[in-house]
Amino acid sequence: MIENKKKICRGCGIPLQDNNLLLEGYTTSLENDLCQRCFRIKNYGEYQAVTRSNEEYIEILKSLQTKRSLVLVVVDLWNQEQDIRLIEKYLPKNVLYVLNKRDVIPKSVKDEKILEYFTKDGIDPNRLVIVSTKTNYQMDLLLSKINEYKVGKRVYVTGKTNVGKSSLINQMIRLYSTSTEELTISPLPSTTLDKVEIALNHDLILVDTPGLVDRGSLLNYVKGNELKKIIPKREIKPITFQIKKNQCLIIGDYARIDYIEGEKNSFTCYISNQVKVKKMNALKQTRMTDRSKTTFDTKYREDLVIPGLGWIKMVEKGNIAVYIDKNVQIFTRKSFI
Repeated sequence: MIENKKKICRGCGIPLQDNNLLLEGYTTSLENDLCQRCFRIKNYGEYQAVTRSNEEYIEILKSLQTKRSLVLVVVDLWNQEQDIRLIEKYLPKNVLYVLNKRDVIPKSVKDEKILEYFTKDGIDPNRLVIVSTKTNYQMDLLLSKINEYKVGKRVYVTGKTNVGKSSLINQMIRLYSTSTEELTISPLPSTTLDKVEIALNHDLILVDTPGLVDRGSLLNYVKGNELKKIIPKREIKPITFQIKKNQCLIIGDYARIDYIEGEKNSFTCYISNQVKVKKMNALKQTRMTDRSKTTFDTKYREDLVIPGLGWIKMVEKGNIAVYIDKNVQIFTRKSFI
């Protein structure tokens, strides 16, 4: 059968093919709208990882530089990257930041506090929208902002993997369109493999783009069933521990934090409610000491961020040692909350 090169998977954007079931885009028939991978994700919850280079994705983003179109940069409020503005160097200037997953951030944290934190990076507050695709929080405001800033019909949706780009588009389809199309979503990185266009109406086309893979995130180094545990599905209930020198926190089977030096400190964990955190005697505990070790001299009111797992807010300064998979790129930042 001759492959129709123009037909793409409506779930992930990859060109469909029926020649080789081992290659991306395989489908049993070119009459289908989904590749086999998206079909099995959608109908059976069977996640299949795909490894693509960021260079391929960056080329897609760079192609947007010649356009005047509005670009949405979706940010995961729970799993923020170290510098959310790095992606701007690949994009045109017409950018709107969508701060997603408000539903997992504690309700006690006011929106004003969140906006203040991001405007310190020099982002225009008018270009920031806090939303939750799960609860529809401020989705009407987002649509209003899109209509205010868009130039032409096409609006591109960008961001790191797992920030909720496809979920955002799917929810906008449900709320503001009569279309029955739906993008494939899963907790695995690289679910969307190429650009996918969805027309909301005659005047607005949303274009989903592949997410840049954060190689320093824990999400890339755990099994599929573990992803469901460590990615929060509901509001995080922070847990606070009073930590003394030579005590440690064991965070599930993923990380260990030893308090090496400093006065009595307060460690508040913003971790998925399904991940257990225990305080233990560091001198008597050998768990995870065979993993990569990184030390930090923390300042007053800093967060220790573990990409893909959450963060720990520390009140006082001190010296800590973190044991974790060698590929996970942990960092500290001024307290988000």
